[in-house]
Amino acid sequence: MLVKNPKFEISAVKPSQYPKNNLPEFVLVGKSNVGKSSFINTMINRKALARTSSEPGKTRQINFYNIDNVFYFVDLPGYGYSKMSKSEQAQVGNFIEHYLQCREQISLVIFLVDIRHVPTANDKLMYDYIIRSGLPCLILTNKADKIAITKVNQSILDIQSVLNPMKDMPILPFSSERKVYMDDVWSILDTYIKKEENL
Repeated sequence: MLVKNPKFEISAVKPSQYPKNNLPEFVLVGKSNVGKSSFINTMINRKALARTSSEPGKTRQINFYNIDNVFYFVDLPGYGYSKMSKSEQAQVGNFIEHYLQCREQISLVIFLVDIRHVPTANDKLMYDYIIRSGLPCLILTNKADKIAITKVNQSILDIQSVLNPMKDMPILPFSSERKVYMDDVWSILDTYIKKEENL
């Protein structure tokens, strides 16, 4: 997909602030600093539409990025950031859970994990939550440029054996540096976009 006019639309913490135009939403979940903002910038070929930071836990709101009035990338706050206070963690957790439970425009959850590491306990909790929600999900093993190309496929299988042993979800590598993986992701997103257009 050739993206022409992506824009940041709003940061929200409650339903009254969510966009009202019913476009499909592709929701990014993952631990803090796993690369959700970099994923957005890579997919739309922009350097800094989604604000990235080397400091984990910077995203504390739900950020909606309008992609050519066709769909939204929705960046949820990362989990597992220990320096956030307990009350802040609870507050962020509550509005994330409410969004995932109640937002009818969610077309696909894009679940990012780090290809270099075994999924964490928090990753497993998020996976279980997605399964219980019944939402369709794509697992992306991010930062694939950080390991040898020859090890990518085995690393994906190792992660899938922990997170999705039933192998009933697509799982793909991704890298903001090696953009060769973008086309496979776009092909999956396009199927959801077309599905919404045909409703």
